[in-house]
Amino acid sequence: MLVSTQSGRIQAFNHLDRGDAFQVDTTVEVSGHEEFDALVLPGGVANPDHLRTRPAAVRFVRDFFEAGKPVAAICHAPWILIEADVVRGRTLTGHPSLRTDLRNAGAIWVDEEVRVCRDGPNALVTSRGPDDLKAFCDATVEAFRS
Repeated sequence: MLVSTQSGRIQAFNHLDRGDAFQVDTTVEVSGHEEFDALVLPGGVANPDHLRTRPAAVRFVRDFFEAGKPVAAICHAPWILIEADVVRGRTLTGHPSLRTDLRNAGAIWVDEEVRVCRDGPNALVTSRGPDDLKAFCDATVEAFRS
């Protein structure tokens, strides 16, 4: 299910090039974490930068952590995790340009293709970016399965 900050269709990008457009199923204003088993946060620079400025999106992410549900974030998506204040004390990875941001937010940043952090009831899967997509997808499926 595709959740967005706005209804209608949203534009996807392949780096800076326009990709496909997708129909939104619901919005963060309408839906809550109770309706979902897990959450995957998009990468790229623009998506996470936009999402972290939307209080409803930040609250939506934080609620998944508070409910102990698994979350996966790739590339720049940990920006949203920082804004939701859920990285402190956790070991994770993300795009190398986020290293300082994550450390300043209390996380332990590691340079690994994928990192699964299991502390407490939820699993947090993080990855550096598109080159690590296969490892990210494999780890996400495994974490969401358990």
